[in-house]
Amino acid sequence: MKFALIGYGKMGKAIERIAIERGHTIVSVIDVENRGDFASGAFRSADVAIEFTTPETAVDNYMQCFAAGIPVVSGTTGWLSRFEEIRQHCAGGKHTFFYASNFSMGVNIFFALNRYLAKIMNRFPEYEAKLTETHHIHKADAPSGTAITLAEDIIENIDHKKRWRLADETELSSDLCIHAIREGETPGRHEVSYESDADYISICHNAKDRRGFALGAVVAAEFTAGRKGFLGMSDMLAF
Repeated sequence: MKFALIGYGKMGKAIERIAIERGHTIVSVIDVENRGDFASGAFRSADVAIEFTTPETAVDNYMQCFAAGIPVVSGTTGWLSRFEEIRQHCAGGKHTFFYASNFSMGVNIFFALNRYLAKIMNRFPEYEAKLTETHHIHKADAPSGTAITLAEDIIENIDHKKRWRLADETELSSDLCIHAIREGETPGRHEVSYESDADYISICHNAKDRRGFALGAVVAAEFTAGRKGFLGMSDMLAF
């Protein structure tokens, strides 16, 4: 397959290496200094574009892909206030968009485990739920997209939790608090915990490096080719 890469930071370079290892060709690489290449024949020859950029540029990048008729796979987080807008662009199969807050296979297993545990814990309101995420100091958004996905799944399954918020001094019992930590070069760590006066239950996912995220993005691009509409990891993994 022919891939275009939008964003050529550490993730973009990791995706490039894995795509080539899996026999694919990179026909276009677009970054901040050559955004005019969206109009190039090389970009328009791609079967799929893989996008990892910034919250500020992500939606415009998607629109550029839609205009070129190129399916796009994105792992950029922090733009979700416009989520429904992008979904509508894909309604009826007009465009193809695959989004995941985290492409790691392990994280998506963790998502499924989180939903299952939350359903159980809904019966035990004496346990207080908490979510902690830790990432490298270069990450632009907080909380992480992965943490938001975890939080929304908990809220969907625990009746007395009504919303998530970053931890502060004004927490309500109906809030699910997310503690966002930025330190060093940590690839990503997420912990969901439930604490009572008697004990403490937790589940945790630790990423060792970016390879797991990059591999998942390439596999998602392989899955997306030839499909239409708004797609996600649940479509690909069929949990």
